[in-house]
Amino acid sequence: MRVLKPTTYMNRSGAALVSLRADPAFNPVSELLVLVDEFRIASGTFRLRLDGSAGGHNGLKSIEGALQSQAYARLRIGVGPLPEGVGDWADYVLAPADPEQRELIDQALPKMADAVERWLRGETPA
Repeated sequence: MRVLKPTTYMNRSGAALVSLRADPAFNPVSELLVLVDEFRIASGTFRLRLDGSAGGHNGLKSIEGALQSQAYARLRIGVGPLPEGVGDWADYVLAPADPEQRELIDQALPKMADAVERWLRGETPA
C-alpha cells in the first residue's frame, strides 16, 4: 500500500498521480482511494463510492484528467452545508472547522475508518 499526499493545490491533485501512472502494475480501480472534503454533504457524514463523476469537485476533476478515467474509489467527507451568507465556498472549505463541525466529523471518524478498512479488504461499500 502507498499513501500519497499531494503537495499541490487541491484543484491540481492529479499531478500527484504522475508517478503512479508510470508504474504499469498500478491499477486505480483497486489501488486508489481519494479522500476529499465535500460541502454538498452534511458535516458528520460521508460517502464512499467505487467510481462516478467528479460531481463538480475540481480536485476530483484533476484526478480524472490524470487517470483518463472515473474508475477509482473516493471517500467524500461532509463539511457542509455552506452557512448562510457564505458566498465563496473555497474560503469556507479552506477555513478551520468550527467546534461543532469538528465534533461531528470526529464522531464520524470510526465509521469512515471502518469503510476504508472494508475497501482495503476488497469489500463493496454499503
